[in-house]
Amino acid sequence: MIQENCFVGIDAAKLRFDGYVHPSGERLVGGSSPREIEELTRRIRALAPRAVGLEASGGYERRLADSLHAAGLEVYILPPARVRGFARALGQLAKTDAIDAVMIAGYLAATHTRLRPYAPDPARSRLSALAAHRRRLVAEKSGLTSQCDTIDEPLVRDMIAQRLDMIARHVATLDKAMRQLLATTPHLGQRHKRLQRVAGVGPVLATALLADLPELGQVSPKVAAALLGVAPHARQSGAFTRPGRCSGGRKHLRDIAYMGALSAIKARDPVLHPFYQRLRSSGKPFKLAMIATVRKLISILNAIARDDPAFQTPSTVA
Repeated sequence: MIQENCFVGIDAAKLRFDGYVHPSGERLVGGSSPREIEELTRRIRALAPRAVGLEASGGYERRLADSLHAAGLEVYILPPARVRGFARALGQLAKTDAIDAVMIAGYLAATHTRLRPYAPDPARSRLSALAAHRRRLVAEKSGLTSQCDTIDEPLVRDMIAQRLDMIARHVATLDKAMRQLLATTPHLGQRHKRLQRVAGVGPVLATALLADLPELGQVSPKVAAALLGVAPHARQSGAFTRPGRCSGGRKHLRDIAYMGALSAIKARDPVLHPFYQRLRSSGKPFKLAMIATVRKLISILNAIARDDPAFQTPSTVA
């Protein structure tokens, strides 16, 4: 049954999807097998909703999002923190899959005009998956290396050494796969090369930006900085004012961009080095100056992605 101007919110789990139709209150439930996803897509399409929102759930939402998009529906993948903040603002402190679906639908109805629709790009999704697993392996390597310093048992040390060797091989395999993907995907390969023309941006940062910041060039510099968590948020009430504070954002991107900005400063880049020095000369502490320099770097990259022809082909939001 068609429901005019309705919004569908879906909470995704490993084996099940819980849906809610706003404002009618209709409930939808479906499984995660291909056949069940196809059936749930058919049911949602029959409603002719204005939009469908799924909360990002570690990838469990992806197959249904792709199916809904292929069916011609406008789909949004929503940040869990924002949906949870919306729920708290409404006084909804309980959290279940069914309640989450209600909150997702309500949040989507209230904010969809300010959100970017989901537009899948298989190559970028694969790049993101490869990069994510590489990060996991690097984190595991760091933990194992630290353990070696405190372990005297020869057998355990030998097992850790073998694991570290295997991690190194797997990282090399992932790096090769990402290079091949970039070489055989023109729109990603061109952007990858263009980003590396900026001081401080090497292959790792360029790959991370392409994989996990698809909004680059399609949002304002302030929004791009906020997505990395380097945009200070004002804190003022009446006569009481405190310095802005950075929070949230995609930490792994922020960490890589931080190292890129530091590299550009050490290399005395003609843009970022003087910018950093001015902040330090004016009495700004090191950390604040570095975060501001990261924000400057992201602003430069955002402008390039906005204006450079290599970025003008259709992109994705994931």
